[in-house]
Amino acid sequence: MTGGVAHRPPGRLVALLTVTLLWPGAACSEGSETAGPEPGLEGARAALAQRVATAEAAGSGVVPGADGWIFFAPELRHLAVGRFWGERAAAVSRAPRSEQADPLPAILDFQRQLAELEIDLLFVPVPAKAALYPDRLGLPGFAGEGAPRLDEADREFLVALEAQGVEVLDLVPHFRTARAAGGEELYCRQDTHWSPRGAAVAAGAIAERLAGRSYFDGHTRRALHPVSREIAIEGDLWREMPEPRPPREVLRVTGLAAAAGHPGYPAVDRASPVLLLGDSHVLVFHAGGELHATGGGLPAALALELAHPVDVLGVRGSGATPSRVNLLRRGDGLAGKRVVVWVLSVREYTQGQGWGLVPVTRLTVGAGARGRTNE
Repeated sequence: MTGGVAHRPPGRLVALLTVTLLWPGAACSEGSETAGPEPGLEGARAALAQRVATAEAAGSGVVPGADGWIFFAPELRHLAVGRFWGERAAAVSRAPRSEQADPLPAILDFQRQLAELEIDLLFVPVPAKAALYPDRLGLPGFAGEGAPRLDEADREFLVALEAQGVEVLDLVPHFRTARAAGGEELYCRQDTHWSPRGAAVAAGAIAERLAGRSYFDGHTRRALHPVSREIAIEGDLWREMPEPRPPREVLRVTGLAAAAGHPGYPAVDRASPVLLLGDSHVLVFHAGGELHATGGGLPAALALELAHPVDVLGVRGSGATPSRVNLLRRGDGLAGKRVVVWVLSVREYTQGQGWGLVPVTRLTVGAGARGRTNE
């Protein structure tokens, strides 16, 4: 399963029923998301850890919330562990190899290698769904533009990256503002990924950060137009629910047209100076199949904002090490690239396959201690 629930035991449906019955707050009804006094951050982390433990004991990766929302247990576990880099990395990460538990060295190494090629890096982690909709888990005190952040450790990690010269984009303030403005939700209720609107808000923030740079000098810009349609998705979390399942979630997906009446303008061009690299958040609503739709999602939204196609290299799984291994396998030395926008779920910090050091191009395979690691 792409970026969602995987490796469930045969009895997972019975197990999920057990989770639904045992999870505190699972019976919240609409308009009653609060379950007791609001805890502080450590109390909230402890509550999340308890809910994850209940789900894992039942062999499920699904944690139900209020009002039809469903959450992914590994993502909640990431929020529960707190600080996850430096000395604490090996203790909280589920990476198979302890030496690859800390994301900080791998990100710094990737940034340095790109800089040697005169290519910029913009690191854009996708916030946890629960960090933007904590009220759907009975934690309303962490919702809203001025509220404390449930993902405080993620924010602190971005500060640590910036202090060492990595350009980062914290999407949480943008998402909080967008949620406060109303409109379509930023995350799928029944899937692990952001919604088309969430992808569009992220694209706007990325384009705003890249505005005024010389990446597109000599490139022709196009006046593109959005073309929208509604689809009913089979979310990866929805598919893990027992029968009878609730109705499928309906979302509005936007693609591109070069002019009114001429849909299907490609959002992707291998020759683009902008490379979108990452996990299935780069591919959802773009790659089709279990990712719901084609021609939409972040690539289309960013191409619309930039008035120019982007290059895309996404993986259906971990966007940490495998995405960089696939970049190496391309074998083109990132010819023509000016910036890599690295987009991946924050759960990759602690719940993925680990953070190996990977050469950016084959020309750097023998440089220093770098080499191909886990794939």
